Amino acid sequence: MFFDGFTLTTMEVPAGRLRLRHGGAGPPLLLLHGNPQTHAIWHRVAPALARRFTVICPDLRGYGGSFKPPASPDHAAYAKTEMARDMVALMEQFGHQRFAIGSHDRGARVAHRLAIDFPERVERLAVLDIVPTIEHFERTDMRFALGYYHWFWFAQPHPFPEVLINAAPDAWFASHTTRESQRPGIFAPDALADYLAAARTPEMVTGMCEDYRAAATIDLEHDRASRAAGRRVQCPLLALWGAKGKIGGWYDALAIWRAYCDAEVTGGAVGSGHYIPEETPEEVLDWFERFFG
Repeated sequence: MFFDGFTLTTMEVPAGRLRLRHGGAGPPLLLLHGNPQTHAIWHRVAPALARRFTVICPDLRGYGGSFKPPASPDHAAYAKTEMARDMVALMEQFGHQRFAIGSHDRGARVAHRLAIDFPERVERLAVLDIVPTIEHFERTDMRFALGYYHWFWFAQPHPFPEVLINAAPDAWFASHTTRESQRPGIFAPDALADYLAAARTPEMVTGMCEDYRAAATIDLEHDRASRAAGRRVQCPLLALWGAKGKIGGWYDALAIWRAYCDAEVTGGAVGSGHYIPEETPEEVLDWFERFFG
């Protein structure tokens, strides 16, 4: 069943309303999704984790059923500092001042920022299929520009990328996700329906693009300031990446993350492409249960 035992609801945080699912009992575990998806990416791992943890799976601002600030010249509404603040406020609504985080793709960038800005909140942090945003941009070469072309396309001024995506959202979604996973058909019907419903929403497409515009502008300013001040992740960090994806072949991911962390960094490759929680849920559960447990 799809998120068996979980409750689908919405909750208010100071900036707006978030859609989420929650379930289980035990220590709190926040799960953050990537692009172009919703919290539904966790449907193959969340029920098993809920046997040991209180699992909370929200849609990030701009995505899925959560609130979607409009485009702005400074992209400040989509700064990862603000997206992280949403998550702190959400966990407070559940009574959790301190919690663990599992995160994928864009959600992992939010989680990284949360661990820097709110170190007292995060007990343990797992990041899936990323290295820090600033490392991607500062290491940019032809390979990265072509392999991550969408970073530069989505970051073009509003509304250029939105117009093109909104003209054929289903075709865009299928093309983008097949490229990232290297194989079609990885999404369960319920999850795919949720992703497509979001992709067909122009406000979500704008939110997604603003997320990437922020990454290329205001987020870099924040990341450089944090690095200059020596602000690093203070909690243990688990880094996983898809063996069929780009991270493991292009970067020494563990070495990079160790440069951004004061605590222990562990991790490795799993047998997937980019969409790790849906392609290899058993491996994710094995890593998560050992790391968070």
